Amino acid sequence: MSTSPRFRATAVEQAEAVLVEQYPRLVRLAYLTLPDSLGRHGRVLLAHRAVQRALPRRGGAAGPGGPDGSGGALAEVRVRVLRGCLAPAGRTGAALARAGWPPLPPFVWGLRLWPPAGGIEEVARALAGAPAPVRAAFVLHRVDGLPEETAARLLGAAGAPADAMARALALRVGETLLRELRRPEFDPSVVSTRPTDLLRRRRRVRAGWAAAAALAVVAGALAVVGPARPHASGPVAVGVLDPARLERVPAQAWADTARVDFTAWPARGGRTTDRALLGRALGAWSSASPPRAPAPPRPTPGPPAVGRATPGRSASGWDGLGSAAVGRATLGSPAVDRDSLGPAAVGRATPGPAAVGRAGSGGVAGSVGPLVSGGRRGAAPAGAVGGGVAVRAAPGVDTDPPRGAPQLLYAGDSDGRAVVLLLDGDRVVRYAEAAAGRGARELDFARTDEAGVTTGAALTLVRGPDGGRARYLLAPWIAAAGTRDLLRAGEDTKPLALAADGVTAPVEVPRTAGACAAWPALEVTSSARIVEKHSFLLADLGTLTPVHLTYTPLPDGPGAAAARQPREATGAAARAAWAATACRLPEMRGMRDGGVRAVNIWEFASSELPDGGGRAVWSCTRTSSWAGPGDVLVRLSPAAGPPQDVARAPDTAACGRFGQHLLAGTRWRSPAGRWYLLAAGSREVTGITASGAVRAEARGRTLAAPAGPEAAAVELTGRLASGGRVSALDGGGGGRD
Repeated sequence: MSTSPRFRATAVEQAEAVLVEQYPRLVRLAYLTLPDSLGRHGRVLLAHRAVQRALPRRGGAAGPGGPDGSGGALAEVRVRVLRGCLAPAGRTGAALARAGWPPLPPFVWGLRLWPPAGGIEEVARALAGAPAPVRAAFVLHRVDGLPEETAARLLGAAGAPADAMARALALRVGETLLRELRRPEFDPSVVSTRPTDLLRRRRRVRAGWAAAAALAVVAGALAVVGPARPHASGPVAVGVLDPARLERVPAQAWADTARVDFTAWPARGGRTTDRALLGRALGAWSSASPPRAPAPPRPTPGPPAVGRATPGRSASGWDGLGSAAVGRATLGSPAVDRDSLGPAAVGRATPGPAAVGRAGSGGVAGSVGPLVSGGRRGAAPAGAVGGGVAVRAAPGVDTDPPRGAPQLLYAGDSDGRAVVLLLDGDRVVRYAEAAAGRGARELDFARTDEAGVTTGAALTLVRGPDGGRARYLLAPWIAAAGTRDLLRAGEDTKPLALAADGVTAPVEVPRTAGACAAWPALEVTSSARIVEKHSFLLADLGTLTPVHLTYTPLPDGPGAAAARQPREATGAAARAAWAATACRLPEMRGMRDGGVRAVNIWEFASSELPDGGGRAVWSCTRTSSWAGPGDVLVRLSPAAGPPQDVARAPDTAACGRFGQHLLAGTRWRSPAGRWYLLAAGSREVTGITASGAVRAEARGRTLAAPAGPEAAAVELTGRLASGGRVSALDGGGGGRD
């Protein structure tokens, strides 16, 4: 007959009461029935779970020991416990059980559980070799004291084989242990606890929080920015290229912000309201397809000098060196002088007329003449897009249309050209066309990420037809400007006229063809509202963004200064250093990923030369790119005679903020005709050791040791005040501490 709902509810309540009352005995049954391969922690958790899941469901059918049977509620609960333990849900269930997962009640986090020594654990070890149904039969008959027939009936209802009871009777377990288990005060559900691996748990929690934070940041960025639309055909791209939606910054915003960079530039020029001009500029931008041609191969640096170096003997008695200097030095005496190094003496070769720029779909037909633009002089256009627009982009800068409305920096006429300057995130875009009639149209892209007061102080507006003169648009925080010839350190700055909109009068641009007779540079002064009495130098290397020139003086001697960031190259010592280095700048232009951002001369050591050679200064010139890496040139400047190249290294952190430990060396021939190995280190170097063909050691930051005239390998190592070591800069793996 059927069972009424009321009766079924009463049966469930009875089963719950029995389960709570007999909970320790049921846990013991479950624990000893479960396989020992799960481990003690897993068996404890699964035993408690099996017992708690044994509560019948309301409305479910009664089992063989249910209300209509002779076993009552306890028998039904026992059957359900046995079913849960004899069927561990297959391989997947067993694997998850070993890990104590999933987190179904009861679930323990951060603790490992196991039964106390003795008692139930001793019985578990004694029954370890028996199958699970046999162990269950043993517990029901020998531990719980059920008759053989009753235990066999419960096992049959749970699905155990018929011979389980017979095999259980053959097991031998000490009666003393069984008596201990039957004592009323013994509680099989009591467990011991210990914490899990605390350090591992802490690391996992931190890693989890970090991953969650990263996901939150990425999700937020995606929600704000949205999917990228590289082409202007989409509805969003069309909207942001509307001239009416261009962002315009108020004229005095630069004086009321802590972020003094290109984002603080107001919209200037006489045609900022010319929607037709702005529309043509934005239209040319939307038509510019990203360059697809591969970058030209980077030339292999010249032969090394002291590092693994082959220095040569010049007419002045100094070694003419290749790309690397000291670290392991192969010292020889072939005739090499500065002119033999070629135009790529610093790090990389200067590309030919058609090597600069990027090739678009139309390719590069050949070299072009000087640009009437703010792009590189002598650069090849990337190709012509709609309307014959020549597109030029610094390496690493994409020409995709903007994802948001650009900021208008300038729109106006200058020297017969209509120019528009736009800012889009970390790039500046310059559009130029003929101010009247038809003419060439140009689109230039440059990087500006992390620009500041100095690196965001000027943009090249327009160049003359012959490329020898240029006008610049200066930042609104520039109060005065002048020009200076870097080769003439003793001359004063010449004033430079500025228009009300920040455009300079025409300025001479350094000429790379022929002899290096002059090197014009801009010297500008910041407004006192930004920095008081702050002037700095900018050099034109033929790109849209002029390069910031800086200087770091010697750490000892009359002009010594405490260690800090490079300072402005406006003092007497800085001007003297740049007078000896300015003509090397053409070797650095256009050779960096994303263009040159700043160039610093760091005079890191001075030393007395042997045989009355006087005092020489060791310097490292670093060109830092917008992308981060930079190239370095180490030179040795004697009291008399021209400076001598010592070492070169491309794409390195040396001589920068994250490469402050430096060691370099070279061979040198004294006025007496004797050869010496010279080495010098930066501020933290306390000793130098030479090994190989020349074995010498010196305390302090300089070393001078006799060296033979023949080529030989020398290795230099510097000891740091911190106890570390630094190898010599050699253009390869040297120069690291």
